[in-house]
Order: sequence, then C-alpha cells, then structure tokens
Amino acid sequence: MTMAAAIESQSASTPSGPTSLRIARIDILHDVDVAETAWRALEADDQFSTPYQRFDFLKAWQANVGVSEGLQPFIVVATSADGKPLLLLPLAMGRENGANVVRFLGGKHTTFNMGLWQRDFASSVTKADLDTVLSAIHDHGADVLAFTQQPRNWMGLANPMTLLPGQPSPNACPLMVLSHTSPETKISTGFRRRMRTKERKLQALSGYRYLLAQTDEEIERLLNAFFLIKPQRMAAQKLPNIFADPAVEKFIRESCLAKLPDGHRAIEIHALECDAEVIAIFAGVSGNKRFSMMFNTYTMSENARHSPGVILVRSIVDHYAQHNYDSFDLGIGSDDYKLQFCKDDEPIFDSFIPLTARGKLAAFGMSSLTHAKRLVKQNPALMQMARRLRGALQH
Repeated sequence: MTMAAAIESQSASTPSGPTSLRIARIDILHDVDVAETAWRALEADDQFSTPYQRFDFLKAWQANVGVSEGLQPFIVVATSADGKPLLLLPLAMGRENGANVVRFLGGKHTTFNMGLWQRDFASSVTKADLDTVLSAIHDHGADVLAFTQQPRNWMGLANPMTLLPGQPSPNACPLMVLSHTSPETKISTGFRRRMRTKERKLQALSGYRYLLAQTDEEIERLLNAFFLIKPQRMAAQKLPNIFADPAVEKFIRESCLAKLPDGHRAIEIHALECDAEVIAIFAGVSGNKRFSMMFNTYTMSENARHSPGVILVRSIVDHYAQHNYDSFDLGIGSDDYKLQFCKDDEPIFDSFIPLTARGKLAAFGMSSLTHAKRLVKQNPALMQMARRLRGALQH
C-alpha cells in the first residue's frame, strides 16, 4: 500500500494553549505499518495507555483476526504543530447491519481498550480536542463509534474518553491492588494454607515446577499444550472454543513470541508443569506495573483435582508483587476463583457515539443491548436463566 493510499489527513483547529500540547493535524491511517513510528513514540516513558494497545500485540491481531473478519485498519493519529504525536487511536472499521462501525483493534482478546496518549496531553485534553478528533473520523466514512471496555482511570490519570457520553460496561473486571512489601497480606492466611495443602499433592510429582516462559522453545512447548488441552476443557464445559479459529491461534502464537524493547514478550505465559505434563497455563500482558490475564487452561488428568489453576494464580501474584507491580487483574467476569483473589473492581465503561443519521439507530441498538446485558449480569435469577439457555443451545 502506498503512503498516499494509507493516509488521509486534515488540519485541525483547537483551543488556544501550548502549541506542543494542541492538535494541529489529524491523520487517518489504513495500514498498521504506516502508523508504527508514531505508535512506538507513544509507547515511550511519558505515554498513557494499557499493555493491550502495544504495536506488536495489535499488529499481530489485525494481521490475523482483523483480516479474517474483513476489518480495515482505521488508525487515528493526532499531532502537534511541531510534528510530535499526541494521540493515537488504534481502531478498525467494519460493516455491521448496514452501518460503518469503528471499534478498537483487538476484539474479544483485549480486556481494556484505550488510545495511546502523550501523558501531558492526556491530563490537559478538552472536550473540544475530542470533538476535533470525532469530526475527522466522521469525515472519513464512520457512522458510529463503538468504544467498549474502556477503563475510567489508568496509571493515576482519568481516561480522557470519559469526557464523551458513556455507560457502565456489562461486566466488571476484578482487581487486586498489590503490596510491594508483603504480597502475603493480599491473600488471606486461611486461603493460602488451603492452597499449600493442595499443592503438596502436586509437589510429589516428578519435576514439578512453576515457570514463566522465557525462550522461544519454552513458549512453543506451552502453546502446543494449550491448544491441545483447551478444546477438551471447553467441550467438557459445553462452551464454544474461540481459540479454534486458525486466525486466533496464529495471533496468539505471534504475540507470545514477539519480543518487546524491554525484553518481555507481548503476551507472557506462566505455567505449572511436571515431567509428565503441563498442569496449568495462564497468559496475559504486563506493563506499567500492571499484569492483566488473557487466557488460561488446566490439565484434563487427575491432577486437576488439586486446583492447579488457583495454585498457579497464587504463584503469579507472588511473582509480580516481588517485582514491585502495583496491581493485577484476572480479566472480565466475576468467576468465583477471581473473587478469591481480587477484592476490588476496575471501573470500565462503553461509549456508543453516532456520527451520522444512520449511526444514531446503530448506537441506540448497541447501547440498549449493552444495558440489557448489564441488567442480566447483575440479577442472579436472570443470570441463571441465561446460563441454562446457553447450555440448552449447546446440546
């Protein structure tokens, strides 16, 4: 794709203020690679974004899942008069029910969606700045913005997108705030004692160990185990296996192998294993002193009786607490094992913003459906009915 075909731009008029923190130009990029320079600049020390918005992670997602779903990259880059990137929105456009819908890249595989912001700009952004960005998006064919699972706060700052209309997301994200001095205090003594009792059964296995995969060989071995065990585990639970899609598997493999500038991987894999088998796997993204879980599975053997997944989570919590991380989450949802560890919630919200007359109907439908889902999630009786219906449909 040529540069001319990949970029559409316009000048922007924004409120007065330091020129280094005012939007002077907005580019719409339709090729992820063309956005790389600005993207990586906003991954520097003064950036404001979540690990789910890293270039390596979302490039792999778009190249595989995004392409298979027919999505076109729609990367919005706002720069200052001196050419410094202030904001990058990693988006994609797709056709849904007759409307051009723009969403964050990453689909179902990101827990949090955000732009990449220059930190000082994020702390001073105005509604007028955002209106300028929305105007540029409108001018390039979008009918509606569907910005879901956005954190209200991150790294001590409010998400600037809270200046736009929004509503609570259907699901909460359980959160654990870590103690740098004593990770033991974040997990109750009784719960930790029960886990140690269970772990003694596993410790009797030959070669039992906890592992954070470091080498390509370790990563490949654990991923091979994951893609073998996960379909069996999902079938046993009568749940659809979203990892069955070859595009999803390729995205996961590329992201787990991708090396970041700091030496970490775009997705990090933790595991419990012994000489005979991989017992449990949890994988997620880390950055800015935060670890966020993405996917997991555990053995189908008799060793599953000893709660290896819960034991592995405890090991992961201890690992990141010892490395001075501030917080840890287990992803969207209120599963019992998550609530055993995480006593707080990360507030997240959705925004459905119409940009055209066609988009108004689409935004209304999306907002209403999201509201209905939240009502069901918060009502135990309705949630039980929904689970039964889902189970019946799986037969």
